[in-house]
Amino acid sequence: MQVSRTGLYTYPDVIVLCEKPRFSDKQGDALLNPVLIIEVLSESTKDYDRGGKFEQYRTFDSFVEYLLVAQDRPHVEHHTRQSERSWLMQETNNLQDAIELKSVPCSLRMTDIYSKITFQSAA
Repeated sequence: MQVSRTGLYTYPDVIVLCEKPRFSDKQGDALLNPVLIIEVLSESTKDYDRGGKFEQYRTFDSFVEYLLVAQDRPHVEHHTRQSERSWLMQETNNLQDAIELKSVPCSLRMTDIYSKITFQSAA
């Protein structure tokens, strides 16, 4: 995926489209119109995913939802565009919760997101 305004090339964990894909190159690997982007956070990337990368993703006119999924504990941050310059962030740690996506009408249950994960208990 390419953020055309900044020149950033990035490969998110999950990208969702609702329209015909638009690409910046002939190879068809630099997408320009994501609607929903999902990143799985790691210790080494979480600050960049929440900060600089998210800032650049927000330059996409089509981009309206961003999910950040922790891999070391049940925790999801759900960012939803409210207006051109305003985003709403909701988060949950509760495995009984569901995340209601607006860009693609569906509900993601936390139990489904973490279905094959066994977390180590805190000592």
